[in-house]
This record gives sequence, C-alpha cells and structure tokens, in this order.
Amino acid sequence: MAEGLEVTATWRGGYRADVSARGHEVAIDEPEDSGGGDAGFMPTELFCGALASCFCLAIGHVARKRNLDVPGLSVTVRSERAGRELRYERLVVDCAADVEDAVLAMLVERARPFCWVSNTLAAGVEVEYRHRTSGNARFG
Repeated sequence: MAEGLEVTATWRGGYRADVSARGHEVAIDEPEDSGGGDAGFMPTELFCGALASCFCLAIGHVARKRNLDVPGLSVTVRSERAGRELRYERLVVDCAADVEDAVLAMLVERARPFCWVSNTLAAGVEVEYRHRTSGNARFG
C-alpha cells in the first residue's frame, strides 16, 4: 500500500472541476440551484462518498477474512451541518446487508480499524496550504 496519495483537481470554469488520480477522473460541479451546471458530484458528496465507499470496502474485507458473504451490502453516509458554518458537525454511517443483525454488527465493529477515511477523521488531520505559480501566467 502506498505511503501517500496524490489527487489533483483542475478547474473547468464556473463551479466545475475534474478530479484525477492514477488515470481515473471524476467530474465535480454544483447543482443548478447553486449556480453550477450539475455535471457531477458536489465536493461534499464526494467527501461523504469517500467515507461510505471506504467503510463499505472495510466491511467486505473483514467479511472475506471470515469467509462470510454480505449480500446486498451498502453503506450510506448522512451529514449534519454545523449550524450555518461551512462544515459538518456529524457524519452518520449507516450499514445495511441481507445478513443477521448480530453478524452485521460484528462486521461493522471489526471493520472500523480498517477504514482509512474514518480513522483519519476520528484522529483529526493537519491540513497545510501551499501555493505556487504554474509558470504559464502572463501579466501586463
């Protein structure tokens, strides 16, 4: 597993950007009622999607290690905004599968240490902002 990741967002005008990593690309945009063209995920949806997909894969991982099937496995993340602030104060991770409740509860508990995204959020993470010019700027 890689020590770190590199993901790049390239602005496409308005509220649109393309996010790329390892040759894959995802379109990002805001809905029309927020001034965008609704051509892709909102950044906050992608953020919640990272948590949902990572935890879903973690459950699949621990189930596979125990030779268990988890038919219909899905993970939904719901966010709760922190008042009028531009952040969320609570994320609810809702796991569902066509298995007995006790089995799913065990899988959810065992999956927690394997989810990079939830581990990062739970521990807190330093965010450092840097800037540089691309060298293509023309002034005057």
